[in-house]
Amino acid sequence: MTSTRRVFIRNGTLAAVGTGGLSGFVTHAAFGAADSGTRTKPLVVIFIFQRGAADGLNIVVPHGEASYYSMRPTINIPKNSVLDLDGFFGLHPALASLHPLWRQKHLAIVHAAGSTHPTRSHFEAQDFMESGTPGIKVTEDGWLNRALRDSTAASAGDRSALHAIALGSSLPRILSGKERAVAVNNVNSLAVGGKTLNLPVSNGFERTGEKTFDAVNPVKADFAKYTPAPNANYPEGHFGDSLMQIAQMIKAKLGVQVAFADIGGWDHHADAGSTEGQMAHLLRDFSQAISAFWADLGDLAEDTVVVTMSEFGRAARENGNRGTDHGHGNVMFVLGGPVRGGRVYGRWPGLDQSQLYEGRDLAVTTDFRMVLSEVVSRCLGNKDLKAVFPGFEGQPSRFLKLLA
Repeated sequence: MTSTRRVFIRNGTLAAVGTGGLSGFVTHAAFGAADSGTRTKPLVVIFIFQRGAADGLNIVVPHGEASYYSMRPTINIPKNSVLDLDGFFGLHPALASLHPLWRQKHLAIVHAAGSTHPTRSHFEAQDFMESGTPGIKVTEDGWLNRALRDSTAASAGDRSALHAIALGSSLPRILSGKERAVAVNNVNSLAVGGKTLNLPVSNGFERTGEKTFDAVNPVKADFAKYTPAPNANYPEGHFGDSLMQIAQMIKAKLGVQVAFADIGGWDHHADAGSTEGQMAHLLRDFSQAISAFWADLGDLAEDTVVVTMSEFGRAARENGNRGTDHGHGNVMFVLGGPVRGGRVYGRWPGLDQSQLYEGRDLAVTTDFRMVLSEVVSRCLGNKDLKAVFPGFEGQPSRFLKLLA
């Protein structure tokens, strides 16, 4: 173990996954190499997983579709409450903080998106979405880890140790694999794969190690007293805290390029509510955290992209408990400076009985990997999409053109 590694550990713990070690962190933290100002693509991509199968039909409401209201008599979002987007679709009113981002054309929506695999098992569907290989259970690594093999960083050795981070106590499936990635539970505790190493502190610092310590330690100390930017009002709770910590690390120029966060609680089989209730409360936290993150980044938001996903959607019809059962097609958000926002992308399949998947669900017309392929290619610079998503033909000619 070198002294430069021990320096970084002084006020916390770190374990790195992959064969590259931590040597690349030194130059990034000490000298800001990841912020050279020469990139023309986003410096940071944030992937957000809504665990539990979010109800896309009540998130982005097809208020121009009569069948929507007949199939959801008690949990629909009334037309006079919908935040209209284009005359046909509208946002749930609890997403009011995202509506300005739509009007500013920073927010794009992909409806009827998701996995083409028919499973309605949360466990299977999440595994398939994080591995990027729907229907294949033996994939060892996550697609986001594979995407890091050829990103805009010149080489693994040039990347910060915080190049790829996940907010949480363990590394999620999506970032597991050979490439280096870390899980950050809080600013003073870093872990990977659930294995945290408490490393000794050495006073015999090399000159480079001293610079690393000087660059990183004050930043970490400031995290505890961090004040977000004006109008960045993060909601209390895990998700708001996760996005605030990501914003802190981005603003501290610690070399973050890829970050992952998740928010659970979307499995509303009963009493989902309409404009108020369980889902409205969750959507309010979801949207306020994202809009606060955007405001907190300031000018850096122009070089940032946020992508949301959920393992599958909900059934088109409400059930007898005023909730919804597991479904199929869903909705994805793509937010960022280079995003061609203010549009709903994808082909809308309709909600008439003959148009429903298996007679009950919104059909999937945009494979989630198509959205992610464009982000991986355009934002992370990895053009080898067949390696990132094996078995899927996500070539540029088929992109939705979400990104400028």
